[in-house]
Amino acid sequence: MPIPPDPAVLYPDIAIHGSLGAALRAVTEDRLTSVPMASSESEPLTFASIDCTLPYRNPLRIDARLHERRWSIRGTDSFQDLELLDGRTDDLAQVAAAARAWRDGEALGDIRRAAPFVHLSGRFEVPDLDPARLTESEWHHLRTEASELEYPWGPAYQALVEAAHAEPALRRLYPFTSHWALRFSTTTRPGITVVGPILTAHGVDRYTVSMAMASGDGFQFSTAREAVAAAVRQLASDLAPVALGG
Repeated sequence: MPIPPDPAVLYPDIAIHGSLGAALRAVTEDRLTSVPMASSESEPLTFASIDCTLPYRNPLRIDARLHERRWSIRGTDSFQDLELLDGRTDDLAQVAAAARAWRDGEALGDIRRAAPFVHLSGRFEVPDLDPARLTESEWHHLRTEASELEYPWGPAYQALVEAAHAEPALRRLYPFTSHWALRFSTTTRPGITVVGPILTAHGVDRYTVSMAMASGDGFQFSTAREAVAAAVRQLASDLAPVALGG
């Protein structure tokens, strides 16, 4: 891999201000002056984070790429530490617009409108940490993610997620993935309590239901609906409603 150029060469406009945080303040005409902002002492030109007025959001992370002039952002919630939004752009003014909207506690959709490069994960915010709503949010994320996949097996994976979501017995469980295998829990993150089988899509006509990762003993099906129906049959009948993990 080629050695990246000196950040001061790739980002001379940032170097003039001494740090990425200072450059963001300049772009917003000091509208971020009083905003708590952290920079890296070792890499001041390529990293910054900006606090939010909402207690259920982590600081927005902003990183500059080292091999090309481009910035990326990542915003997460403070309870599960899961991604709410991300994005990449070569327009620092757009980064500043997203940072200001995140800091001010604007709704996720409004941040997207303020800075069109922002990509929403599909998760929504649950300030009261209601487990049922957190479960609904995670299902919404998985469905959004599956609909955006460009891999050859993307349609098969999307069919599996949609079939699982359509089944009430699975929809009431908290979903998560491991190596693109669909799994379930009776508690939310950050304390997952795994239950039930593992569903995997291998292609449009090959789906597996197993009870252990990397198991060669799984049952194979030709449709997502058949695999989901088999998974439901393996669920315990006395599962409690999803509780808060942690």
